Amino acid sequence: MPGNTYETNLQTIAATASEKEEENDHFLRSLKHYNGEELDAKVHVIYNDVNAAIDCTTCGNCCKTLVVNITKPEIERLAVFMNMTEEALREKYIEESLAGNTFINTVPCHFLSGTSCSIYTERFTECRDFPHLHKPGFRERFLGTLLHYPNCPIIYNTVEVLKRELKFVE
Repeated sequence: MPGNTYETNLQTIAATASEKEEENDHFLRSLKHYNGEELDAKVHVIYNDVNAAIDCTTCGNCCKTLVVNITKPEIERLAVFMNMTEEALREKYIEESLAGNTFINTVPCHFLSGTSCSIYTERFTECRDFPHLHKPGFRERFLGTLLHYPNCPIIYNTVEVLKRELKFVE
């Protein structure tokens, strides 16, 4: 994997993703035949290589497409960071569902500046963890991963390398 060249052009990724919808559906179904822990280990190695090679701050596409859930402690920290009251921060940037869940109130995210996060050091846990490829349970979360496959160069390339390593043939 070291020395690999990865696709980062969002238009190319989106077009290829569209062409590979059926292939990815078959790949999803094929993953049930793999040991989950072994698959996670393989994904983590691939992800680490891809993630090191692609600077996500030059893309920012996730910030243009995702609704980000945030916690009360994150709201409190951000209010301090932005030198705002929690109430003012909530009024300007945050929405609350009837169930009490809080999330950024607009897509793209208010804090996206160009392709970078203007609150990067205080970004939310969901932002820090995206695209969640470092976590266990890849096989069980793969359907969700596929939702972001056309929009995220890191996900796209990790999945494509995984297919090659598993010798997946449509």
